[in-house]
Amino acid sequence: MTLGLYLARRFLVSVGIVAAVFAGILMLIDMVEQIRRNAGNPEAGLAQAAHIAALNLAGGLYRILPLVVMLGAVAMFLSLARSSELVVIRAAGRSAIRALVAPVMTAFLLGAAAVAVLNPLVAATARVAEDVSSRLSSDGVQSVLSVSREGLWLRQGSRAGQTVIRAARANQDGTQLFEVTFIDFDAEGQPISRIEAAEARLAPGFWTLDRVKEWRLTDTNPEKTATRVDSARLPTDLTATRIRESFSAPDAVAIWDLPAFIEGLERAGFSAQKHRVWLQRELALPLTLAAMVLLAAGFTMRHVRFGRSGTMVLLAVLAGFAMFFLRNFSQVLGENGQIPVALAAWAPPAAALMAAMGLLLHMEDG
Repeated sequence: MTLGLYLARRFLVSVGIVAAVFAGILMLIDMVEQIRRNAGNPEAGLAQAAHIAALNLAGGLYRILPLVVMLGAVAMFLSLARSSELVVIRAAGRSAIRALVAPVMTAFLLGAAAVAVLNPLVAATARVAEDVSSRLSSDGVQSVLSVSREGLWLRQGSRAGQTVIRAARANQDGTQLFEVTFIDFDAEGQPISRIEAAEARLAPGFWTLDRVKEWRLTDTNPEKTATRVDSARLPTDLTATRIRESFSAPDAVAIWDLPAFIEGLERAGFSAQKHRVWLQRELALPLTLAAMVLLAAGFTMRHVRFGRSGTMVLLAVLAGFAMFFLRNFSQVLGENGQIPVALAAWAPPAAALMAAMGLLLHMEDG
């Protein structure tokens, strides 16, 4: 137990140091990008760039967490080898594979904690960062999509006011809405009109509405002055691409809310394949981190007197990048429906785990 706690502590320290280095690099890169993106806005200074970069930092680290764990494990095993602690562990009768139980379990628990705690934090900070960035880059013009039990909600706006759109359902690309309600608000946030239509079709620059009824909410009796027409047009700056991009990022939804979001998305008529793959991929993250530790151990858990330490470290890093690439590639295949969702999410970490165990058994007992 003492040895296991010692190795787990060394592993966490190594991962923490690597994460701190990457955090500094990501922070600087994001700040430079924010300054470049908002260079024409006099309100966007260094403080705003640092604010947005800090909000994006958790998401950046979360995306590269498997690589951070891999590099942290490589650093730990190299340190143990240089100090001859691996020799002492073997001399005490503990095999290398048994000594790996503590770091692997620590990585697994770290992945579970990241999914349970860091994932919702990343989703929350990403939404705040997007709001701040959109205010700086588009002068307050925003379009937001959300899905709930009541249907599909959109928002389009400008300096003159906002328009909230609710639809019971939509087609796959969001260009055709059914049972639609448009509510216009002025610059002070007061509702000024309500429009209901059986169907709304998006064209460049406007919505085409069918079977329309409009209420002027500023009138004394809006129902008495309501008007009905067979068709109408409403101006909009929304496009099909902007609508899809508003909800296409699954990492913007906390994992605890993702099952309900998927259900609502499918009820609204959209495909939730991408979100299903992302959900399973997040659930497989603890296994992915455990596989990364085993991969690092297979290449670097050897004494330095054997030589070729630099070559083995390079091979370990290349194996980690290969695993990272395979994980992202299988995600793309799953999102496009080329392979089943479960296979896309769980096959890469399972394959890496078995390959790492085979390598370790060969190095230790082969």
